[in-house]
Amino acid sequence: MATRAIVGEKVGMTQVWDDDNRVVPVTVLRVKPCRVVQVKTNERDGYSALQVTFGTKKASKISKPKLGQFEKAGVDPGPRLVELRLDDVSDYSVGQELKADLLADGDLVDVTAVSKGKGFAGAMKRHGFGGMPASHGTHRTHRAPGSVGACATPSRVFRGTKMAGRMGGEKVTTLNLTVVQADAERDLVLVRGSVPGPKGGLVLIRDAVARSPPRPAPRCAVAAPSRGSRRALAAPVPAPAAPRCGSAVASATPPSRATTRSAPPRR
Repeated sequence: MATRAIVGEKVGMTQVWDDDNRVVPVTVLRVKPCRVVQVKTNERDGYSALQVTFGTKKASKISKPKLGQFEKAGVDPGPRLVELRLDDVSDYSVGQELKADLLADGDLVDVTAVSKGKGFAGAMKRHGFGGMPASHGTHRTHRAPGSVGACATPSRVFRGTKMAGRMGGEKVTTLNLTVVQADAERDLVLVRGSVPGPKGGLVLIRDAVARSPPRPAPRCAVAAPSRGSRRALAAPVPAPAAPRCGSAVASATPPSRATTRSAPPRR
């Protein structure tokens, strides 16, 4: 679970340049100061979390149960209450403000938001189907999903079959986004990459819970050995054979005259 979290608003996308003059696409998030309304602990509530609010709203436009919660905490009422699940809430107190300086440049964060609603979409848009052939006798079924049923044995359509239906409007989390810049003076956080949801949508920013593993060190380019050389490398190297007794001495010393025999004279 996360150790830091904050609520923001999606402004839109833009681009910045890094120190090497390379373009970096970023999403601008407006992070207004969040006020802690309630601190939930494991001993009292069964889990640890922070209940925060942001912005301002007239007390006459808030329901009495929520207004009583704001008055009990002594916090100015906001448009809505958001709960942030954290591992440890011992460092937080009611009335404390959380700002954009909670994050630092280079941090990895997970951003959660509700994706854009697409309405009722077909199988090609919703699931990426290829569709029917464009010719060869296809009659007005080019974007049809095809057969979804089975034989008489099941006599039904299995649950979870990819078909047309409502698309979008779901809670989506984008993992391991890098914080390019956190500006507490302007209440802005720049995150590298795209963030789900429309402009003006509510986003939840927290520490990355599933950090990507580090990349392995680059290996030197080495030519792969051939098939024969692989066998030669895999075969054990035989130990040198011990010389036979007297063989090396006999080959090194020349034969003596006493042992040499001359050919018999020719008659």
